[in-house]
Amino acid sequence: MSNFTHINHQGNAKMVDVSNKSITKRIAKAHSSITVNETIYRQIIDNTNKKGNVLNTAQIAGIMAAKNTSTIIPMCHPLPLTGIDIEFSWNQANTPRHYQLSITATVSTTGKTGVEMEALTAASVTALTVYDMTKAADKGMIIGDTYLESKSGGKSGDYHRQLD
Repeated sequence: MSNFTHINHQGNAKMVDVSNKSITKRIAKAHSSITVNETIYRQIIDNTNKKGNVLNTAQIAGIMAAKNTSTIIPMCHPLPLTGIDIEFSWNQANTPRHYQLSITATVSTTGKTGVEMEALTAASVTALTVYDMTKAADKGMIIGDTYLESKSGGKSGDYHRQLD
């Protein structure tokens, strides 16, 4: 069992001890998306959704999700995050009269472990919140691929996703 970093000598789960790791600036950027119909697109851009400002609420939810990642992902360390930013952009989807909202979550810290999970959680929860805020208009929305775009800092170095 000793070959696994998150398994102790008894074969049970453990959180890795990072106390001997160096403190470095760490940044991670993650992406998600949600495809919506034209009605929802109009509600969002015209700010006419009955639940309120969809993107503002989703952005706050994503920030809160990043801050609380260690409470929902068992092996994540609680981290003092130094920055969280969530950005949106619209694209015409492949389906007629549908639009794709692209979500980019950027999370940073100065610490001993990375913030990839915080960025991925932020992007995911942001998309889920858009769904929750607009599901009364259409439950057929599609939450798209969620992935790590890039990360920097730490022993493993930088990572930049290669476009296919």
